[in-house]
Amino acid sequence: MKLTVRESGRQLASQMSEARSFWKRLRGLMLTESLPEGCGLHIRTCKSVHSFLMNYPIDVLHLDENGQITGIEHRLGTGTIGKAFPGTRSVVELPAGTLAREEVKVGQTVIFQPAQNQSERV
Repeated sequence: MKLTVRESGRQLASQMSEARSFWKRLRGLMLTESLPEGCGLHIRTCKSVHSFLMNYPIDVLHLDENGQITGIEHRLGTGTIGKAFPGTRSVVELPAGTLAREEVKVGQTVIFQPAQNQSERV
């Protein structure tokens, strides 16, 4: 899957993975070495995240049930508990710096689209 901001057309990730099962949501990005540019993890159902057992900071998008951005966390550091934003139903974890570089704002809407010839992993 790929992730794009509807209003600006900016692509946030060309390789999105999903974590829907209990175990995939629990594991998230823990114990991974990095999150490469262009990659991301969509966790649902999820209202907030933590970065325990992570080795790098991440950007976090908080989304409502329609993909509207309810909150943004820039460069969530390792060993940190993230914020909880009202209305959040899922989160997207992206490489640190992605949201600032792409000028993403609360209230915008993201679109998940299938990527051609891509298998999903998590």
